[in-house]
Amino acid sequence: MYTKKIYFSGGDFHELQEVFSDVPGVLSSVAGYIETSDGTKESGIEIEFNPKKMDLSMLMDILFAVVDPYTQQAGVYYTSGEDEPQIELHLNFIANRGKQPAVSCVGLTINDPNSNPKFARKCLARAARLKKFTIAEEEHQNYLRKHPEAVTDIDLKKLKTALRF
Repeated sequence: MYTKKIYFSGGDFHELQEVFSDVPGVLSSVAGYIETSDGTKESGIEIEFNPKKMDLSMLMDILFAVVDPYTQQAGVYYTSGEDEPQIELHLNFIANRGKQPAVSCVGLTINDPNSNPKFARKCLARAARLKKFTIAEEEHQNYLRKHPEAVTDIDLKKLKTALRF
């Protein structure tokens, strides 16, 4: 079976691992440490997936549903050059979405924040080539399954209900 790997960061890697653990087409998610070619180091996850069952774009949609690319540093890291254009396109879309304009009760646009660049949101998510991924210690693997009482920023039960495929 043909599989691919992609690496995500942003927020707590325990939460990210749990978010992606039951997604159809995802074969495994592993907590660990990401190092990029520019020397950046951060915690994140490695996702191995079947591209015939799960699209990279859908995986990024899930990531950015739980990690806000405008307020929290998030990253998508790749090893295959064929993934770079799709990742860049996705991040460009997010960066150019802008803010929702305010609308009156009759549907008229009252204030369009996108007309003034100083009010536009800045996408903080980044894409970079992965240099090295180091698997985290065993105690970090599937942490939230081992510790269901742990407090999380993500309502995982609500998310799993919303992400029914």
